[in-house]
Amino acid sequence: MDEKRCCVTLSVQPSRGLVDEKFVILVQNSFPSSLLTLYAHHQCEDGYSWHAFAHYTSDATGAVNVSEDCSTGGTYSGVEAMGLLWSLKPVPGSKPGLRMRKKNVQAPMVVTISVYSGHLTEGFEDQVPLAGVEVERWYMAPGVRRIPVTEDGLTATLFLPSGPGPFPGLLDLWGGGGQLVEYRAALLASHGIASMAIDYLTCKYTMETGKIVEQDYFEMAYKFLQKHPKVLGSRIAMLGLSLGTSVILKMAVHSQIVKLSCAVCVSGSHVQPMDGFLKEMVDYLGENCGNARFTEDNEVVWRDVLLPIPTDLSLKVDVGKLQCPLMLIVGEDDQNWCAYESAMDMKGMMERAGNNHLLTLLSYPNAGHLIEPPYMPHARVSHFRDVLSQQKMMVLWGGQTLEHSRAQEDAWRKLLVFLRKNLYSGAKSGSLSLSNL
Repeated sequence: MDEKRCCVTLSVQPSRGLVDEKFVILVQNSFPSSLLTLYAHHQCEDGYSWHAFAHYTSDATGAVNVSEDCSTGGTYSGVEAMGLLWSLKPVPGSKPGLRMRKKNVQAPMVVTISVYSGHLTEGFEDQVPLAGVEVERWYMAPGVRRIPVTEDGLTATLFLPSGPGPFPGLLDLWGGGGQLVEYRAALLASHGIASMAIDYLTCKYTMETGKIVEQDYFEMAYKFLQKHPKVLGSRIAMLGLSLGTSVILKMAVHSQIVKLSCAVCVSGSHVQPMDGFLKEMVDYLGENCGNARFTEDNEVVWRDVLLPIPTDLSLKVDVGKLQCPLMLIVGEDDQNWCAYESAMDMKGMMERAGNNHLLTLLSYPNAGHLIEPPYMPHARVSHFRDVLSQQKMMVLWGGQTLEHSRAQEDAWRKLLVFLRKNLYSGAKSGSLSLSNL
């Protein structure tokens, strides 16, 4: 009797859930001590396919529980409940430099999980699986509303949590790639925070005028959230990645309008000229781009562009003047930005100024630049288009897959706790789940 006639079953619970929600994969009714391969396949919105696989041996009852049992090989090894997601890689023969990013957050990320007989490493499309399950991973929980924002010249999208509100608010800024990136804001709204993703490099104003936005653009975004009837105007945070953190730190210390309850900076730096705003930041980077270098594979490494960290306070934000709680999240193998060195300098500045009680620093060995929500595949290298120069290049972001994935999970959990603590001020908050769909 073969495995197929043994009626092997495969279950994934929950089969519909938020992208940061763990699931349990269970194989049953196999023969005891059977060699089995669990396989995940996902086709992105851009048409490219990603996959992951892991080798298991069923127990005496013919079962495999991925949350408890050890993978002995594949795209990951060991006991990794979510390994079939975070170890996803482009299928062999794919275009190099791919990075997985969700564009349409109103549709789920669909992953097909299958189980095969034997320990396979290739040819999955030519084999018939013993069983398979389709899994939906959502950024938007039930009831979350997506609202495009064009008022006051803004290019943004507001995500409102389910329920009557009002909710604490958050402005979400990404980095130098531009575009309106919505998935992180959608996920934060699924956890009870009214979150607005902002495009500030490729926004309508810049596309029409050719000019880079000034400080008042971000102040308008802040005031939009502050006045929204579903937002608690006195409880607003900012969250940014890479170049977005430069804007946040400048605003938090120098804006007379923006009064933050807290700020979260992921893989960023406080180094920038204090004279001027975003254009001057970008010009400063351009002036120092000679410090960039290339690997043997022609991957650009930008981490040295702002090094050494200047001592001159005219070239960095004086975080010693910061008056709101600040969380810094950095990867110590960040090859794109001097985030770790910047964090150490900010820590020293705040200690000397006596406001280091406001600082929470999360530093992760062997994590890279792109610290995303949990279980998203690690992109050590990917194609990148600089929106200002329109130059395309292959960028080395850094990080080792296992450690980077661990960092993403830990940082996201602590980020949510930090936001709840500083935005809800003791009010009860709870994340939403899709498990009951």
